[in-house]
Amino acid sequence: MGKAVVLVVSAVVLVACVATVGVVTVSNRKAADSSKPQMAELSTSQKNIQQFCRPTDYQQTCETTLSSVAGDKTDPKDLVGLVFNITIDHIKQAFDHSSTIQETAKDPRTSEALENCRELLDYAIGDLRTSVDRLDDFSMEKIDKFIDDLKVWISATITYQETCLDGFEGADTDAAASMSKALNRSAELTSNVLAIVTSFGDTLDKFELGDLNRKLLAVDAESFPSWVSGGKRMLLQKSPAQLKPDVTVAQDGSGDVKTIADALLRVPQNSAKIVVIYIKQGVYKEKLDIGRSYTNLMMVGDGPTKTKITGGLNFIDGVATFKTATVAVVGDGFIAKDLWIENSAGAAKHQAVALRVQSDKSVFYNVRLDGYQDTLYVHTHRQFYRECTITGTIDFIFGDSASIFQNCLILARKPMDNQQNIVTAQGRKDRRSTGGIILHNCTISADPEYYPLRNKLPTFLGRPWKEYSRTFVMQSQLDDLINPKGWLPWLGDFGLNTCFYTEIDNRGPGADKSQRVTWRGVKNVDLGHAQKFTVERFIQGKTWLPQTGVPFTAGLLPPSGSTN
Repeated sequence: MGKAVVLVVSAVVLVACVATVGVVTVSNRKAADSSKPQMAELSTSQKNIQQFCRPTDYQQTCETTLSSVAGDKTDPKDLVGLVFNITIDHIKQAFDHSSTIQETAKDPRTSEALENCRELLDYAIGDLRTSVDRLDDFSMEKIDKFIDDLKVWISATITYQETCLDGFEGADTDAAASMSKALNRSAELTSNVLAIVTSFGDTLDKFELGDLNRKLLAVDAESFPSWVSGGKRMLLQKSPAQLKPDVTVAQDGSGDVKTIADALLRVPQNSAKIVVIYIKQGVYKEKLDIGRSYTNLMMVGDGPTKTKITGGLNFIDGVATFKTATVAVVGDGFIAKDLWIENSAGAAKHQAVALRVQSDKSVFYNVRLDGYQDTLYVHTHRQFYRECTITGTIDFIFGDSASIFQNCLILARKPMDNQQNIVTAQGRKDRRSTGGIILHNCTISADPEYYPLRNKLPTFLGRPWKEYSRTFVMQSQLDDLINPKGWLPWLGDFGLNTCFYTEIDNRGPGADKSQRVTWRGVKNVDLGHAQKFTVERFIQGKTWLPQTGVPFTAGLLPPSGSTN
């Protein structure tokens, strides 16, 4: 299909999607004339608002907010932008409310929860503003990528608001209820924005424009497209010396600095090109917060048994889960290679995160992540893990990003005597959210210390942390530690009908599905459906992974022939 045809079809799609919006001007409904019926017929503009809000779950909220501020705006793009800005304003109000409550906070946990809320709501506002800015750069030629990006950022905004409320565990209940009330309207508005954008994307799919754009960017599995230069293509294949790092960290004084924190001070912020920090062999006892302004940062070590970053913050000692991470990464385009990241708190300290990731289009290659409960917090956005080792006990891969783990080793460790292991706890709050944990061609096995106890203290594939929890285990090796039931409830019947859990073409003794739980949310899908949850489709990996040089499989592997 030629470029001109693409533009014509795209224009038709845009008209089809926004024609129902029309001129959104609100009539002044007065009943001054008693001779007229009290309930006058809806004006055309009001009908258009109703049509515009129809895809949403909170239609009354959508209609009320639009009707109150739409004025005489007629341009469809302006109206979409207006919906975003209304949502931003309500999140700002919740942000300000958290500051007001902070003044009367009764205990340290409540004070920390409110402080974390402000940080999280700032992230939410940032992602929505990015979305609004992208509306100004709207291009019909790149509409498929445009919609994919919007859905990822809006989904993250929903997650940030939910994480704010999650942080009140163990805090003052009055403060928690007050913040929940303050976030109620903004949560509904954000859900509505996602519904409107998703509806637009669904219309595009009917025209099959998405497949067209993907074909233009197609590469074969385990290969790189010709438009990626040889130097950049091999970025992750080079040794640290060949990479010519911008900053070298060495505890023995042979580098530029002795700590990773000092290296970050030398890194240019908001960089458009990749900036490399090389961390030489050693044990670095540091807490790293790689903020939003550290974009396109790459950290390379001497290997996942040699360069270790370790910390021990944990929930039992009074730190909120969100802040226990030894390494927290927010800046987009982050790349890590040949590192070992650990939270050493131990099983008795409960929630203790080794790595928390919010970085969009981030890559982790040959990285070891060690912890017990909540080892890896895949918080938001798009993430790719290749040939990594992740260890833990309870919910040790959790969060609501769109994450794919490929060719990774996932090791269950010995839990406490009154515990059982759960590999994943996916946290999708909204049914349209882009979040999901995808394990593809991975191995789930037992750590040697845990192996003799695997029948007494069982391991499950996952449990539904949030209502629309979504986890796929595909074409992976499942060893005999997996309990025959496969999946574990969270609490009662919460999420059992609305989650989306599936196992596809797996192998090994733990892959036998004959005794699996029979919740409505545990589904059998075919390989065709599973293709939607591959690197190419689920995280749009062909458009950005080749630039990093990480090897990846774009789609599914050839079927194994297994009946599991």
